[in-house]
Amino acid sequence: MRFEAITIKDIAKALGLSTSTVSRALRDSHEISPKTKEIVIKYAKENNYRPNPIALSLKEKRSSSIGVVVGEIANSFFSQAINGIESIAHEKGYNVIIAQNKEQLEREISALQFLASRSVDGILLSVSTQTSDFDHIKQLYERSMPMVCFDCVVDFEGIHKVIVDNTKAAFDGTEHLIKKGFKNIACVASSSNLSITKERVKGYIEALQKYQLPVHESNIQYINHGGVILEEISEAMQQLLSQKNKPDALIVCSDRVTTNVMRYCQENKIQIPDQLGMIGFSNIDLTDLLTPSLSVLRQPAYEIGRTAADLLIKMIESKRPITEFETVVLTSNLIERNSSVPKKK
Repeated sequence: MRFEAITIKDIAKALGLSTSTVSRALRDSHEISPKTKEIVIKYAKENNYRPNPIALSLKEKRSSSIGVVVGEIANSFFSQAINGIESIAHEKGYNVIIAQNKEQLEREISALQFLASRSVDGILLSVSTQTSDFDHIKQLYERSMPMVCFDCVVDFEGIHKVIVDNTKAAFDGTEHLIKKGFKNIACVASSSNLSITKERVKGYIEALQKYQLPVHESNIQYINHGGVILEEISEAMQQLLSQKNKPDALIVCSDRVTTNVMRYCQENKIQIPDQLGMIGFSNIDLTDLLTPSLSVLRQPAYEIGRTAADLLIKMIESKRPITEFETVVLTSNLIERNSSVPKKK
């Protein structure tokens, strides 16, 4: 059975009024008597009348909705960011439509096209690990679609961006491992074409250089599908651990990759931190309950979501064209736990 929402025509028929009278009564028009307004509003409330959002959007050229495209809702970072986005959207009277790109360019293009066709007022986007060509995003920008990128962002000007200081975060994580006594530290990162990957690898290299430790290209492994494909994790770890001078610690530069590197180590009975120290970017709330508990670089995902949504809604509601664009940079938090602290011998 299909649900049929009550309409203005239904109210008019039930009360023996014209549709124009009902419409004006619901809009609190001065042309309608207080008694008629009271009757119409009472009936509308009792029968759960809601204005048709499509009709309103056509009339006002606004849908009061924003679209969000992320890699995967199940990813703890994105779920926390979406909570931040929805908190601002709710405050400002906007609905949120969420789409997943599943770290695939084709799905990202499809999601953006769908949201644009649904006449959302603006879009928040974290680009997929496969996205290296931004033409599909530029096309929306050129059509004046308000957009803000967060986390994984586009590599061109003319768009607001909300990011973490990825270089500093990776530097701090690598430095933490060095100060704990690890000397041959490897880096397992996400797709090499992403801006966040480049920044995190840069921070890792800068920390090694500061402490005059060698930088080995063979110690940097890229996971091109963001940790979705477990075989990629296995292959990267096998390459690292099969080296003659195999690493004694890892910094893992992506949330899902971090989780699956831990899984690989447990399945292959690699003792953390005695055989392999580890710190990873992760926003999972249960990393302290893992065995061993995981040292993490935790991103302010909720604040990222709120900041991005606030910027987008300001764009949507601006009376003038936006000509100046911000890159808002937030800071990660390093949480030391057992995975990066070797046992005293």
